[in-house]
Amino acid sequence: MNIKMNMKKHQAGFTLIELVLVIVLVGILAAVALPKFVDLGSDARISAIKGVDGAMRSANAVIYAKAAVGNSMGATGTVTISGVSIATAYGFAADALELAKAMDLSTDFLVVTTDISHTGATDAAACKDAYTPVAGQNSVPVYVMTLTGC
Repeated sequence: MNIKMNMKKHQAGFTLIELVLVIVLVGILAAVALPKFVDLGSDARISAIKGVDGAMRSANAVIYAKAAVGNSMGATGTVTISGVSIATAYGFAADALELAKAMDLSTDFLVVTTDISHTGATDAAACKDAYTPVAGQNSVPVYVMTLTGC
């Protein structure tokens, strides 16, 4: 009989204080973690521009190789890649528009003569990869990423 009385005194489950403590801790963790996940769009756009930079460099390497094989290394020239004619300067793409012809870009990017920018950025002019074509026979193109407005 005494054993049954002691069993009734020990209930299984959580007390109200334990439940409140768990809820408070989960709330604190959510408040700390939430800002890290809110701005994932900016990180994605930065990664996309970095990917475009790599694609620009690779496409220009293919253009250069094609120009070298076709003996089109002069101040002006053209190469054909996948049926598309691309204007060249000293074997490299003449500008960003020509370079983009050799790339498979989505509609998330805006291509102008000097750069390729991300259209979803808060400031597209500050979320881009600028392309400066070669200035002469012994120079190389320059790629400059601007990621402050992504």
